[in-house]
Amino acid sequence: QVRLVESGGGSVQVGGSLRLSCVASGSTEMPHCMGWFRQVGGGQREWVGRIYTRRLEAKVADSVQGRFTISQDDDKNTIYLQMEDLKPEDTATYYCAADDVTACTVYSLVDWWGQGTQVTVST
Repeated sequence: QVRLVESGGGSVQVGGSLRLSCVASGSTEMPHCMGWFRQVGGGQREWVGRIYTRRLEAKVADSVQGRFTISQDDDKNTIYLQMEDLKPEDTATYYCAADDVTACTVYSLVDWWGQGTQVTVST
């Protein structure tokens, strides 16, 4: 059983930056795919980005392309979501996701979830 713990959320003004972290534990190596989703209230969970940890191949959604990047630190079993030029529409709870079989880009197929971390962007 993989456990995911996020950190790094908070409040920031428009145009600011934040870096979210997600530490994976409970397995001898990082899950094949790790990534981020975000959710506003009770709405649908939106895919933000993912990284294939064994190939170091990262991809983010078009809505955050050019502003968000995903990276990993194998020594720390951690992935990061670096968020730049934040906008009010980025306000959401951000969830770390992981999967060892599929691409962890589809909500219903994700095996493991973190508890979420809140990001609030204000004007």
